[in-house]
Amino acid sequence: MKVMIFYRDASEHGRSVREFLRAFKRQIGRDLEEVNPDTPSGGQLCQLYDIVEYPTLVAVDDQGQLLQQWRGLPLPLISEISYYAR
Repeated sequence: MKVMIFYRDASEHGRSVREFLRAFKRQIGRDLEEVNPDTPSGGQLCQLYDIVEYPTLVAVDDQGQLLQQWRGLPLPLISEISYYAR
């Protein structure tokens, strides 16, 4: 399983996401996969998982099946997503 976070760095939510990512790394010791929706591959993933709001966190299994999705602010608790980020 993995967790991806879709966001635009240069936006009103960029700072909140960066702080969340630092806190996640500090508490869990792992990084989340960051996805920029403005890149071709990021745009395809947004279409695949029907992402229209940023930031959005997506938990998927090893085959890419959607398990859980968290949209917008406020961001979920780290404990809510740590199970999926293994």
